[in-house]
Amino acid sequence: MRAVLLAPALRYVVLPGFWFFEFGPCVLSAVLTTAAENPFALDQPQAYLRWRERKLARTPRRVEDLIAEVHDPRNLRDSEVAEIRRICGAANMAVYASPRAGHPDEADKDLVRRLGARLGLARLQANPLADEDGVSSLEAVPEKSALGYIPYSNRRLLWHTDGYYNAPGQRIGAFILHCLRPAARGGENQLLDHEIAYILLRDADPAYVEALSAPDAMTIPANLDAGVQMRPAQTGPVFSSEDGALHMRYTARTRSIEWRADETTRAAVAFLNRLLDAASPYVLSLRLAGGQGLICNNVLHNRSAFDDPASGPGRLVYRARYADRVGAP
Repeated sequence: MRAVLLAPALRYVVLPGFWFFEFGPCVLSAVLTTAAENPFALDQPQAYLRWRERKLARTPRRVEDLIAEVHDPRNLRDSEVAEIRRICGAANMAVYASPRAGHPDEADKDLVRRLGARLGLARLQANPLADEDGVSSLEAVPEKSALGYIPYSNRRLLWHTDGYYNAPGQRIGAFILHCLRPAARGGENQLLDHEIAYILLRDADPAYVEALSAPDAMTIPANLDAGVQMRPAQTGPVFSSEDGALHMRYTARTRSIEWRADETTRAAVAFLNRLLDAASPYVLSLRLAGGQGLICNNVLHNRSAFDDPASGPGRLVYRARYADRVGAP
């Protein structure tokens, strides 16, 4: 125990874990000074186990449990906002479905921005191929796909989180996918909550999480176009946390990627790849119909290849990316 003089006749006495403020013989207050629990800190196993228990108890096992019925995604009611936040709080993702599918308003990309704003998503993160309003129109565009931009093709997209090639200050916290027109065949997404991926890795071996949390765990080389650097190389961790929220930066690509050259990192990446390729009960499959949308805190996802109709317009999905996250209710 030690006492520190603050002012005449006022002192605080420090005991392990507490500060007792005293004025003469009277104790005025006691304040717990232990650091806040961080379930993602490897030196706090009990905090992790408590968070893990709560997380697994709330995690949906069926894609139907992700669906929130909304009357009009352009004008969410307070109860609809609360329901989307509740589902996202459990799964880091939610699917909205509206009876207004096919309504002319659905083609207006302002729908996506208004929906995001109602959920507290304000900091839109546009990429170079996004439309002028910052929202991307994802459809098969030969000119873009020829440059290697797979989202603008009908080819499959491997497992990834959005913005894995971004600088730390441009981290993608959440994104919205709004389906205006589905494909004739295919175009299905598989989804895995990144917090569940973290749990499965940490349960298998905490050293896997430690390796993937290293600041130099994964490097995406510079993007060059005809010798001109379009984007510099980006090095960073797979797992990081800020303000109590877990962020994951990952891609299953095998070319134009450099993993930290040590045995544990290689083993962790191999384990994660096997996990994503396996028929895990935590992996949910979703094929968005017209008028449906996915809202998520940048979970792991992929997309199967698809075929557009032989005639007429093809698959079109609006995508908005945000620096913000969808918070709990």
